[in-house]
Amino acid sequence: MDNNKWLKTYLYIWTGQFVSMLTSYAVQFAIIIWLSLKYESAQVLAYAGIAGMLPQALIGPFAGVFIDRWNRKKVMIFSDAFIATCALAMIFILRNETVNLVWIYVMLALRSVGNAFHAPALQAVAPLIVPEDQLLRLSGINQVLQSVSSIGGPAVGTLAITYLSISNVLYLDIIGAVVAISSLLFVSIPHLKATTKSSISVVLQELKDGCNAVLKNRGLSFLFLYAMLITFFIMPAAIMFPLLTIGHYQGGKWEMSLIEIVWGIGMLVGGSVLGIFKVKLSKIVLINSMHLVLGLTFVLCGAFPSEWFIGFVLATTFGGLALSIFSACFTTVLQIEVSPNMLGRVFSLYFSVAVLPSVVGLLFTGLIAEKIGVNNAFLICGGLVIAIGIISFCTPSLKRLGKTKTQIKNN
Repeated sequence: MDNNKWLKTYLYIWTGQFVSMLTSYAVQFAIIIWLSLKYESAQVLAYAGIAGMLPQALIGPFAGVFIDRWNRKKVMIFSDAFIATCALAMIFILRNETVNLVWIYVMLALRSVGNAFHAPALQAVAPLIVPEDQLLRLSGINQVLQSVSSIGGPAVGTLAITYLSISNVLYLDIIGAVVAISSLLFVSIPHLKATTKSSISVVLQELKDGCNAVLKNRGLSFLFLYAMLITFFIMPAAIMFPLLTIGHYQGGKWEMSLIEIVWGIGMLVGGSVLGIFKVKLSKIVLINSMHLVLGLTFVLCGAFPSEWFIGFVLATTFGGLALSIFSACFTTVLQIEVSPNMLGRVFSLYFSVAVLPSVVGLLFTGLIAEKIGVNNAFLICGGLVIAIGIISFCTPSLKRLGKTKTQIKNN
Protein backbone atom coordinates (compact mmCIF):
# COMPACT_ATOMS: atom_id res chain seq x y z
CA MET A 1 0.00 0.00 0.00
CA ASP A 2 1.50 3.38 -1.02
CA ASN A 3 2.41 6.00 1.58
CA ASN A 4 -0.52 8.34 0.96
CA LYS A 5 -3.09 5.56 0.99
CA TRP A 6 -1.91 3.88 4.20
CA LEU A 7 -1.70 7.22 6.00
CA LYS A 8 -5.21 8.22 4.91
CA THR A 9 -6.55 4.84 6.01
CA TYR A 10 -4.93 5.12 9.41
CA LEU A 11 -6.21 8.66 9.91
CA TYR A 12 -9.75 7.28 9.82
CA ILE A 13 -8.81 4.43 12.16
CA TRP A 14 -6.99 6.79 14.55
CA THR A 15 -9.95 9.18 14.71
CA GLY A 16 -12.41 6.50 15.74
CA GLN A 17 -10.04 4.70 18.08
CA PHE A 18 -9.05 7.94 19.82
CA VAL A 19 -12.66 8.81 20.69
CA SER A 20 -13.31 5.21 21.74
CA MET A 21 -10.18 5.09 23.93
CA LEU A 22 -10.97 8.47 25.51
CA THR A 23 -14.49 7.44 26.50
CA SER A 24 -13.32 3.98 27.63
CA TYR A 25 -10.65 5.49 29.88
CA ALA A 26 -13.22 7.94 31.29
CA VAL A 27 -15.71 5.17 32.07
CA GLN A 28 -13.04 2.83 33.40
CA PHE A 29 -11.67 5.45 35.76
CA ALA A 30 -15.15 6.52 36.87
CA ILE A 31 -15.85 2.88 37.81
CA ILE A 32 -12.54 2.69 39.73
CA ILE A 33 -13.39 5.88 41.66
CA TRP A 34 -16.89 4.59 42.37
CA LEU A 35 -15.65 1.21 43.61
CA SER A 36 -12.76 2.73 45.61
CA LEU A 37 -14.87 5.32 47.42
CA LYS A 38 -17.93 3.11 47.88
CA TYR A 39 -16.17 -0.04 49.14
CA GLU A 40 -12.60 1.08 50.05
CA SER A 41 -11.48 -2.52 49.51
CA ALA A 42 -8.42 -3.83 47.71
CA GLN A 43 -10.25 -7.13 47.33
CA VAL A 44 -13.15 -5.52 45.43
CA LEU A 45 -10.71 -3.76 43.08
CA ALA A 46 -8.81 -7.03 42.62
CA TYR A 47 -11.95 -8.98 41.74
CA ALA A 48 -12.97 -6.25 39.30
CA GLY A 49 -9.51 -6.47 37.73
CA ILE A 50 -9.74 -10.26 37.47
CA ALA A 51 -13.20 -10.06 35.90
CA GLY A 52 -11.88 -7.59 33.35
CA MET A 53 -8.89 -9.73 32.37
CA LEU A 54 -9.50 -13.43 32.97
CA PRO A 55 -11.96 -14.11 30.10
CA GLN A 56 -9.65 -12.33 27.66
CA ALA A 57 -6.74 -14.44 28.89
CA LEU A 58 -8.65 -17.74 28.64
CA ILE A 59 -10.22 -17.31 25.21
CA GLY A 60 -7.48 -15.10 23.74
CA PRO A 61 -5.45 -17.80 21.95
CA PHE A 62 -8.59 -19.29 20.38
CA ALA A 63 -9.85 -15.81 19.46
CA GLY A 64 -6.52 -15.19 17.74
CA VAL A 65 -7.03 -18.19 15.44
CA PHE A 66 -10.35 -16.78 14.25
CA ILE A 67 -8.95 -13.24 13.94
CA ASP A 68 -6.39 -14.60 11.47
CA ARG A 69 -9.18 -16.35 9.52
CA TRP A 70 -11.88 -13.66 9.62
CA ASN A 71 -12.04 -10.15 8.18
CA ARG A 72 -10.21 -8.07 10.80
CA LYS A 73 -12.21 -4.94 10.05
CA LYS A 74 -15.47 -6.78 10.77
CA VAL A 75 -13.96 -8.31 13.91
CA MET A 76 -13.25 -4.82 15.30
CA ILE A 77 -16.71 -3.53 14.35
CA PHE A 78 -18.58 -6.41 15.99
CA SER A 79 -16.31 -6.27 19.05
CA ASP A 80 -17.04 -2.56 19.55
CA ALA A 81 -20.77 -3.23 19.15
CA PHE A 82 -20.64 -6.03 21.73
CA ILE A 83 -18.74 -3.86 24.24
CA ALA A 84 -21.32 -1.09 23.77
CA THR A 85 -24.10 -3.60 24.45
CA CYS A 86 -22.36 -4.59 27.70
CA ALA A 87 -22.19 -0.93 28.71
CA LEU A 88 -25.92 -0.58 28.05
CA ALA A 89 -26.63 -3.61 30.26
CA MET A 90 -24.48 -2.14 33.06
CA ILE A 91 -26.47 1.09 32.87
CA PHE A 92 -29.67 -0.75 33.80
CA ILE A 93 -27.91 -2.77 36.52
CA LEU A 94 -26.44 0.33 38.19
CA ARG A 95 -29.74 2.20 38.19
CA ASN A 96 -30.98 -0.04 41.00
CA GLU A 97 -30.56 1.31 44.50
CA THR A 98 -29.03 -1.97 45.68
CA VAL A 99 -26.18 -3.05 43.41
CA ASN A 100 -25.09 -6.68 43.39
CA LEU A 101 -21.34 -6.67 42.75
CA VAL A 102 -21.59 -10.08 41.12
CA TRP A 103 -23.46 -8.56 38.18
CA ILE A 104 -20.81 -5.85 37.85
CA TYR A 105 -18.12 -8.53 37.69
CA VAL A 106 -20.15 -10.47 35.09
CA MET A 107 -20.51 -7.43 32.81
CA LEU A 108 -16.82 -6.56 33.17
CA ALA A 109 -16.06 -10.17 32.19
CA LEU A 110 -18.25 -9.91 29.09
CA ARG A 111 -16.51 -6.68 28.10
CA SER A 112 -13.27 -8.62 28.41
CA VAL A 113 -14.55 -11.12 25.84
CA GLY A 114 -15.07 -8.26 23.37
CA ASN A 115 -11.57 -6.96 24.05
CA ALA A 116 -10.16 -10.45 23.44
CA PHE A 117 -11.12 -10.02 19.79
CA HIS A 118 -10.73 -6.25 19.36
CA ALA A 119 -7.22 -5.58 20.75
CA PRO A 120 -5.32 -8.30 18.80
CA ALA A 121 -7.28 -7.52 15.61
CA LEU A 122 -6.27 -3.84 15.84
CA GLN A 123 -2.59 -4.73 16.37
CA ALA A 124 -2.67 -7.31 13.54
CA VAL A 125 -4.05 -4.76 11.04
CA ALA A 126 -0.91 -2.57 10.95
CA PRO A 127 1.43 -4.86 8.91
CA LEU A 128 -1.30 -5.26 6.29
CA ILE A 129 -1.36 -1.51 5.68
CA VAL A 130 1.85 0.11 6.90
CA PRO A 131 5.39 -0.19 5.37
CA GLU A 132 7.74 -2.08 7.71
CA ASP A 133 10.11 0.87 8.15
CA GLN A 134 7.19 2.94 9.52
CA LEU A 135 5.93 0.40 12.06
CA LEU A 136 7.86 1.77 15.06
CA ARG A 137 6.66 5.30 14.30
CA LEU A 138 3.12 3.98 13.96
CA SER A 139 3.44 2.27 17.35
CA GLY A 140 4.72 5.55 18.77
CA ILE A 141 1.76 7.48 17.39
CA ASN A 142 -0.60 4.80 18.74
CA GLN A 143 1.01 5.30 22.14
CA VAL A 144 0.50 9.08 21.81
CA LEU A 145 -3.21 8.58 21.16
CA GLN A 146 -3.46 6.15 24.04
CA SER A 147 -1.55 8.60 26.23
CA VAL A 148 -3.75 11.58 25.38
CA SER A 149 -6.74 9.36 26.12
CA SER A 150 -5.23 8.29 29.44
CA ILE A 151 -4.66 11.97 30.30
CA GLY A 152 -8.07 13.23 29.25
CA GLY A 153 -9.99 10.10 30.24
CA PRO A 154 -9.45 10.30 34.02
CA ALA A 155 -10.19 14.04 33.96
CA VAL A 156 -13.42 13.45 32.04
CA GLY A 157 -14.26 10.44 34.20
CA THR A 158 -13.67 12.35 37.45
CA LEU A 159 -15.73 15.29 36.22
CA ALA A 160 -18.50 12.97 35.05
CA ILE A 161 -18.69 10.94 38.29
CA THR A 162 -18.71 14.20 40.29
CA TYR A 163 -21.85 15.50 38.59
CA LEU A 164 -23.49 12.35 37.20
CA SER A 165 -24.47 8.96 38.54
CA ILE A 166 -22.27 6.01 37.55
CA SER A 167 -25.06 4.65 35.35
CA ASN A 168 -25.21 7.86 33.30
CA VAL A 169 -21.42 7.98 32.96
CA LEU A 170 -21.57 4.66 31.09
CA TYR A 171 -23.30 6.33 28.15
CA LEU A 172 -19.87 7.70 27.22
CA ASP A 173 -18.79 4.13 26.39
CA ILE A 174 -21.66 3.75 23.94
CA ILE A 175 -20.85 7.06 22.24
CA GLY A 176 -17.22 6.03 21.81
CA ALA A 177 -18.17 2.67 20.29
CA VAL A 178 -20.50 4.32 17.78
CA VAL A 179 -17.76 6.72 16.63
CA ALA A 180 -15.20 3.89 16.35
CA ILE A 181 -17.55 1.74 14.28
CA SER A 182 -18.46 4.68 12.02
CA SER A 183 -14.79 5.45 11.28
CA LEU A 184 -14.08 1.84 10.30
CA LEU A 185 -16.89 1.92 7.76
CA PHE A 186 -14.87 4.43 5.70
CA VAL A 187 -11.69 2.35 5.37
CA SER A 188 -10.63 -0.67 3.37
CA ILE A 189 -8.41 -3.20 5.17
CA PRO A 190 -6.83 -6.13 3.28
CA HIS A 191 -8.23 -9.52 4.23
CA LEU A 192 -6.00 -12.61 4.32
CA LYS A 193 -8.37 -15.38 3.33
CA ALA A 194 -7.93 -18.77 5.01
CA THR A 195 -7.23 -21.65 2.64
CA THR A 196 -8.84 -24.27 4.92
CA LYS A 197 -12.28 -24.57 6.46
CA SER A 198 -12.81 -24.14 10.19
CA SER A 199 -13.03 -27.26 12.34
CA ILE A 200 -11.92 -28.20 15.82
CA SER A 201 -8.83 -30.00 14.52
CA VAL A 202 -7.92 -27.10 12.20
CA VAL A 203 -8.39 -24.51 14.96
CA LEU A 204 -6.22 -26.55 17.35
CA GLN A 205 -3.54 -26.99 14.67
CA GLU A 206 -3.50 -23.26 13.88
CA LEU A 207 -3.31 -22.51 17.60
CA LYS A 208 -0.33 -24.85 17.78
CA ASP A 209 1.24 -23.09 14.78
CA GLY A 210 0.88 -19.76 16.59
CA CYS A 211 2.60 -21.17 19.68
CA ASN A 212 5.39 -22.63 17.54
CA ALA A 213 5.95 -19.24 15.87
CA VAL A 214 7.08 -18.06 19.31
CA LEU A 215 8.64 -21.20 20.78
CA LYS A 216 10.86 -21.89 17.76
CA ASN A 217 12.33 -18.40 18.05
CA ARG A 218 14.43 -18.53 21.22
CA GLY A 219 14.78 -14.77 21.48
CA LEU A 220 11.04 -14.26 21.06
CA SER A 221 10.38 -16.91 23.71
CA PHE A 222 12.48 -15.03 26.26
CA LEU A 223 10.82 -11.76 25.26
CA PHE A 224 7.44 -13.34 26.03
CA LEU A 225 8.68 -14.89 29.28
CA TYR A 226 10.09 -11.66 30.69
CA ALA A 227 7.03 -9.64 29.63
CA MET A 228 4.84 -12.23 31.37
CA LEU A 229 6.88 -12.00 34.58
CA ILE A 230 6.83 -8.19 34.48
CA THR A 231 3.03 -8.24 34.25
CA PHE A 232 2.80 -10.82 37.03
CA PHE A 233 4.71 -8.60 39.46
CA ILE A 234 3.38 -5.22 38.34
CA MET A 235 -0.34 -5.97 38.11
CA PRO A 236 -1.07 -6.70 41.81
CA ALA A 237 0.60 -3.42 42.75
CA ALA A 238 -0.83 -1.40 39.85
CA ILE A 239 -4.41 -2.30 40.77
CA MET A 240 -3.73 -0.69 44.16
CA PHE A 241 -2.67 2.72 42.80
CA PRO A 242 -5.99 4.28 43.95
CA LEU A 243 -5.56 2.79 47.44
CA LEU A 244 -1.95 4.00 47.61
CA THR A 245 -3.20 7.49 46.68
CA ILE A 246 -6.05 7.71 49.18
CA GLY A 247 -4.35 5.64 51.89
CA HIS A 248 -0.59 6.19 52.06
CA TYR A 249 -0.63 9.66 50.44
CA GLN A 250 -4.00 10.67 51.99
CA GLY A 251 -5.51 11.95 48.73
CA GLY A 252 -9.04 12.01 47.33
CA LYS A 253 -10.75 11.60 43.97
CA TRP A 254 -8.89 14.53 42.38
CA GLU A 255 -5.52 13.22 43.57
CA MET A 256 -6.47 9.81 42.14
CA SER A 257 -7.29 11.54 38.86
CA LEU A 258 -4.00 13.47 38.90
CA ILE A 259 -2.01 10.23 39.25
CA GLU A 260 -3.81 8.75 36.23
CA ILE A 261 -3.25 11.96 34.26
CA VAL A 262 0.50 12.18 34.92
CA TRP A 263 0.83 8.48 34.04
CA GLY A 264 -0.76 9.41 30.72
CA ILE A 265 1.56 12.40 30.33
CA GLY A 266 4.54 10.07 30.71
CA MET A 267 3.09 7.76 28.08
CA LEU A 268 2.49 10.77 25.82
CA VAL A 269 6.13 11.83 26.06
CA GLY A 270 7.38 8.32 25.34
CA GLY A 271 5.04 7.81 22.40
CA SER A 272 5.83 11.27 21.00
CA VAL A 273 9.57 10.59 20.97
CA LEU A 274 9.06 7.34 19.05
CA GLY A 275 6.46 8.89 16.73
CA ILE A 276 8.42 12.04 15.82
CA PHE A 277 12.00 10.77 15.71
CA LYS A 278 13.41 7.77 13.89
CA VAL A 279 15.02 6.00 16.83
CA LYS A 280 18.03 3.93 15.78
CA LEU A 281 18.75 2.36 19.15
CA SER A 282 18.01 -1.38 19.35
CA LYS A 283 14.39 -2.07 20.26
CA ILE A 284 15.51 -4.89 22.56
CA VAL A 285 17.87 -2.54 24.43
CA LEU A 286 14.99 -0.09 24.83
CA ILE A 287 12.67 -2.84 26.10
CA ASN A 288 15.20 -4.10 28.65
CA SER A 289 16.01 -0.57 29.80
CA MET A 290 12.35 0.21 30.33
CA HIS A 291 12.07 -2.84 32.60
CA LEU A 292 14.64 -1.22 34.87
CA VAL A 293 12.99 2.23 34.78
CA LEU A 294 9.50 0.85 35.40
CA GLY A 295 10.70 -1.22 38.36
CA LEU A 296 12.52 1.77 39.85
CA THR A 297 9.43 3.98 39.63
CA PHE A 298 7.36 1.41 41.53
CA VAL A 299 10.04 1.19 44.23
CA LEU A 300 10.03 4.98 44.59
CA CYS A 301 6.21 5.12 44.73
CA GLY A 302 6.30 2.78 47.73
CA ALA A 303 9.41 4.28 49.35
CA PHE A 304 8.49 7.97 49.49
CA PRO A 305 7.08 9.27 52.81
CA SER A 306 3.36 10.06 52.84
CA GLU A 307 4.00 13.82 52.67
CA TRP A 308 6.04 13.43 49.43
CA PHE A 309 3.05 13.37 47.13
CA ILE A 310 4.97 15.38 44.51
CA GLY A 311 7.59 12.61 44.44
CA PHE A 312 4.81 10.08 43.89
CA VAL A 313 3.55 12.19 40.98
CA LEU A 314 6.99 12.40 39.35
CA ALA A 315 7.73 8.68 39.78
CA THR A 316 4.35 7.81 38.26
CA THR A 317 5.07 10.08 35.29
CA PHE A 318 8.33 8.26 34.52
CA GLY A 319 6.54 4.95 34.98
CA GLY A 320 4.09 5.91 32.22
CA LEU A 321 6.98 6.94 29.96
CA ALA A 322 8.73 3.61 30.49
CA LEU A 323 5.60 1.58 29.81
CA SER A 324 4.86 3.57 26.64
CA ILE A 325 8.30 2.93 25.13
CA PHE A 326 8.24 -0.72 26.17
CA SER A 327 4.78 -1.31 24.64
CA ALA A 328 5.62 0.38 21.34
CA CYS A 329 8.92 -1.48 20.94
CA PHE A 330 7.43 -4.82 21.98
CA THR A 331 4.57 -4.45 19.48
CA THR A 332 6.96 -3.49 16.69
CA VAL A 333 9.26 -6.46 17.35
CA LEU A 334 6.30 -8.84 17.05
CA GLN A 335 5.02 -7.14 13.89
CA ILE A 336 8.46 -7.52 12.27
CA GLU A 337 9.37 -11.00 13.53
CA VAL A 338 6.01 -12.74 12.98
CA SER A 339 4.29 -13.45 9.66
CA PRO A 340 1.15 -11.28 9.13
CA ASN A 341 -1.07 -14.35 8.76
CA MET A 342 -0.14 -15.41 12.31
CA LEU A 343 -0.13 -12.04 14.07
CA GLY A 344 -3.67 -12.38 15.42
CA ARG A 345 -2.74 -15.65 17.11
CA VAL A 346 0.58 -14.37 18.45
CA PHE A 347 -0.84 -11.13 19.89
CA SER A 348 -3.72 -13.05 21.47
CA LEU A 349 -1.25 -15.55 22.88
CA TYR A 350 0.81 -12.72 24.36
CA PHE A 351 -2.22 -11.09 25.98
CA SER A 352 -3.11 -14.44 27.50
CA VAL A 353 0.31 -15.52 28.79
CA ALA A 354 0.89 -12.02 30.19
CA VAL A 355 -2.49 -11.75 31.90
CA LEU A 356 -3.04 -15.26 33.32
CA PRO A 357 -0.18 -15.11 35.85
CA SER A 358 -1.21 -11.59 36.85
CA VAL A 359 -4.71 -12.89 37.64
CA VAL A 360 -3.09 -15.26 40.13
CA GLY A 361 -1.28 -12.28 41.61
CA LEU A 362 -4.51 -10.29 41.84
CA LEU A 363 -6.10 -13.06 43.89
CA PHE A 364 -3.63 -12.21 46.64
CA THR A 365 -3.98 -8.43 46.32
CA GLY A 366 -6.33 -8.09 49.29
CA LEU A 367 -4.11 -10.31 51.44
CA ILE A 368 -1.01 -8.36 50.37
CA ALA A 369 -2.64 -5.03 51.21
CA GLU A 370 -3.74 -6.23 54.64
CA LYS A 371 -0.59 -8.14 55.67
CA ILE A 372 2.33 -6.06 54.36
CA GLY A 373 0.75 -2.74 53.35
CA VAL A 374 0.18 -1.23 49.91
CA ASN A 375 3.41 0.79 49.85
CA ASN A 376 5.48 -2.30 50.76
CA ALA A 377 3.79 -4.19 47.92
CA PHE A 378 5.08 -1.52 45.54
CA LEU A 379 8.59 -1.86 46.97
CA ILE A 380 8.68 -5.64 46.57
CA CYS A 381 7.09 -5.73 43.10
CA GLY A 382 9.30 -2.93 41.80
CA GLY A 383 12.44 -4.66 43.08
CA LEU A 384 11.50 -7.91 41.34
CA VAL A 385 10.90 -6.05 38.06
CA ILE A 386 14.36 -4.48 38.31
CA ALA A 387 15.83 -7.97 38.79
CA ILE A 388 14.07 -9.16 35.61
CA GLY A 389 15.45 -6.15 33.74
CA ILE A 390 18.99 -7.07 34.78
CA ILE A 391 18.48 -10.71 33.75
CA SER A 392 17.08 -9.63 30.37
CA PHE A 393 20.31 -7.74 29.61
CA CYS A 394 22.20 -10.98 30.30
CA THR A 395 20.21 -13.12 27.86
CA PRO A 396 22.23 -13.52 24.59
CA SER A 397 19.39 -14.88 22.40
CA LEU A 398 17.17 -11.95 23.38
CA LYS A 399 19.90 -9.43 22.53
CA ARG A 400 20.28 -11.05 19.08
CA LEU A 401 16.55 -10.80 18.33
CA GLY A 402 15.97 -8.90 15.09
CA LYS A 403 19.64 -8.64 14.11
CA THR A 404 19.48 -11.50 11.61
CA LYS A 405 16.70 -9.91 9.57
CA THR A 406 18.42 -6.54 9.62
CA GLN A 407 21.67 -8.05 8.39
CA ILE A 408 19.89 -9.88 5.55
CA LYS A 409 18.22 -6.67 4.39
CA ASN A 410 21.51 -4.75 4.46
CA ASN A 411 23.32 -7.35 2.33
